[in-house]
Amino acid sequence: MTKIILMAGPCAIEGYDKIKIIADDLKGLSKNPNIDFYFKASFDKANRTSLENYRGLGIKEGLEILSNIKKEYGYKIITDIHECNQVDVVAEVADVIQIPALLCRQTDLIVEAARTDRIINIKKGQFLNPLDMQYALLKAIKTRGGDNASYDISKKLKIWATERGSSFGYGNLVVDMRSLVIMKRFAPTIFDATHSVQMPGLGGGKSSGDSSFVFPLARAAAAVGVDGFFLETHNNPKNALSDGANMVDSKSIESMVNKLIDILNISKGDDND
Repeated sequence: MTKIILMAGPCAIEGYDKIKIIADDLKGLSKNPNIDFYFKASFDKANRTSLENYRGLGIKEGLEILSNIKKEYGYKIITDIHECNQVDVVAEVADVIQIPALLCRQTDLIVEAARTDRIINIKKGQFLNPLDMQYALLKAIKTRGGDNASYDISKKLKIWATERGSSFGYGNLVVDMRSLVIMKRFAPTIFDATHSVQMPGLGGGKSSGDSSFVFPLARAAAAVGVDGFFLETHNNPKNALSDGANMVDSKSIESMVNKLIDILNISKGDDND
């Protein structure tokens, strides 16, 4: 049976009471022995289309909420950083420090995060050739004493890569499934199925998206044989304050993930034949 990495939770923290509803919905996934589960939520969404867009509660209140979720539910935590001065305080709470896609070339940010003992998840920029992810990964690998970008070395050093789609003209993304195969040469590779259906800037000063494509794309990634999934989820996506058009309902995510595990088991079995 294949054990997968799963990062799931809301795009942005909207408050403790709201995040608890989503955390409750994900209990079944966290207890599944076939899932290495991480609860995901952002204290600040710094990469916004417009100044008026919701960003989150900020680092102090946001990390306090994530710390409480960790204590109450026993969840491991993933959250993203945007500045080097955030690394140490985030590392006190998060088990995974995430480098956002638009910052995947920021050398100082990656190096500073890699100086901690936390798992580092680097998201591939929408503008980046998947082959070039090896150089972003190498910044973390060499900081931790490794000498080259390979799957085994990255796994040992707790460094992951995540695909979230590539820019396809204006206001659209496309997923080239070859990128998953390419990136797996260099690191354990996660597929971000929710940001991959985003439509940047098409929401009238904010991003739009089409969550009906999340599961089809995730099934395709499972067939390719990824190491895990990043799925943003909300109990009421239509009324979410950030990225609601991309997110899946937290009540339906468990059934979706179980089906993805079934596909992965077939895919991994084929690899071993």
